[in-house]
Amino acid sequence: MIQYSLHCSKGHRYDAWFKNAAAFDEQQARGIVTCAVCGDGAIEKAPMAPAVARTDSEKVSLSSSHPDALKFRELLRAYRQKVISEADYVGDRFADEARKIHFEEVEARGIYGEATRDEVLALAEEGVEFMPLPDLPEEHN
Repeated sequence: MIQYSLHCSKGHRYDAWFKNAAAFDEQQARGIVTCAVCGDGAIEKAPMAPAVARTDSEKVSLSSSHPDALKFRELLRAYRQKVISEADYVGDRFADEARKIHFEEVEARGIYGEATRDEVLALAEEGVEFMPLPDLPEEHN
């Protein structure tokens, strides 16, 4: 999996995950990469700083003072609530259920649950499409 910081022609910035760099290029060529905020199809990769792993266990605040940060957080919260209210919770069977849906062994439906890092990597390698469900901290944190 690869994470890109993207921006649209209207200036909205957001992050998105893709199976690999070629998957981003292919989806962009097909016109299915659109802005998460406004739906604009003119998307470009934004400059990114490399991710550096921390060696300590201290948590790092990822809050932002950007004017759209609160709006984006609310959109993520609404998305999470919509998934939870409309999809089936499958717990730690997520990888197995996602495969069954992908390979049309069962009727397609929305699901959410948990998966290990190895399961996530295997799903991506198999071409099973999924998205992480955002887990946002409480407002007082």
